[in-house]
Amino acid sequence: MEVLRAEAEWQRAGAYSVRIQGMNRQHHISLREEFDEHDCDGTRYIVMLDEGYPVATCRFYENSKTSVTLGRLVVLPEYRGRELGTKVVNEAEKWIRELGYEEVLIDSRVEVVEFYTRLGYQHLDDTVIKSGNFDCIKMKKVF
Repeated sequence: MEVLRAEAEWQRAGAYSVRIQGMNRQHHISLREEFDEHDCDGTRYIVMLDEGYPVATCRFYENSKTSVTLGRLVVLPEYRGRELGTKVVNEAEKWIRELGYEEVLIDSRVEVVEFYTRLGYQHLDDTVIKSGNFDCIKMKKVF
């Protein structure tokens, strides 16, 4: 497995491929809903490759000079249970720290809050919000 920081458009295409397969096809989320105003220049992507094939991804974008939002974490169904989500988030956090950010915000789907808690994220509060088709909890991690 190889983890890459997708900075070129051809590399970002790997992130988009995983998201289409993992969200559009699996959860029936339209392309318009999956790809939003944050899929643009300035947004950074992590892509995990299995022999060159994209299998996991996430993205992050700046909120302020000290804060980013991490999201769109997707692992293809056949690759789940192998700690790939953790590896992708760890690489994103490493890059986030290198860029000098101090805080990461996440809208975590309710069913994966425990995953982010294990990675050191804390609830901002217990309010459930709607994010697209999902019920989410706002979480935060400070470095």
